Amino acid sequence: MKEYLKKNKKRLAAGLLGNLIYYLLRLLRMTMRIRIVGGEIPQAYHDRGEGLIGIFWHSRLILPVFAYKGNGFHVLISSHGDGEIIGTVMKKFGHKLVRGSSSKGGKEAFKEMVRLAKENCDIGITPDGPRGPAEMVKPGVATLACLTKMSVIPMAYSCSRAKRLASWDRFMFPYPFSRAVFIWGDALSCHDGERPDEFRQRLEDALKEVTARADGYFRK
Repeated sequence: MKEYLKKNKKRLAAGLLGNLIYYLLRLLRMTMRIRIVGGEIPQAYHDRGEGLIGIFWHSRLILPVFAYKGNGFHVLISSHGDGEIIGTVMKKFGHKLVRGSSSKGGKEAFKEMVRLAKENCDIGITPDGPRGPAEMVKPGVATLACLTKMSVIPMAYSCSRAKRLASWDRFMFPYPFSRAVFIWGDALSCHDGERPDEFRQRLEDALKEVTARADGYFRK
């Protein structure tokens, strides 16, 4: 037992912390007033049984679970320590994990997402994760969408009162009893003949636009 604990202490610690965060988020949700804008956009895909790719910035990845009404995202999660914690939280909310990042397991993760796309599963990606640069879409999601012809739907949320952490992505954590708005943008598809790098730029522009809309919601 001692040897097992020593070997798996990081994984066990991540599991305990992930469970704690899950219950804190549940409590936080009970105190918040939430409005969802554009929820009919992903709902149309759910109603048709058609899979989608949902994208949201790494700094705003903890609350989209409260605006998603499908059967469960397959969330791309990195294998490092933070990824273990996030993975535990996502599983507690009923989502499944795809393990991999640009630095480790990327090819295997990409193949898995292509398979999931063929099965009309929903895929969730933070396109600037796991280590940035912040709010810059990396090529992977555009390549996946152009190859599979899946639609990509950008989503962002913002809060009336929130703490921005001193992390690389300036992670947003809502205060209790704050108000939140979730904004789903229009679905985007890779056009015939469009290069993945061109589509990547369209995705980045769209995600920045819905983020600006969400942040501007409480400045009116």
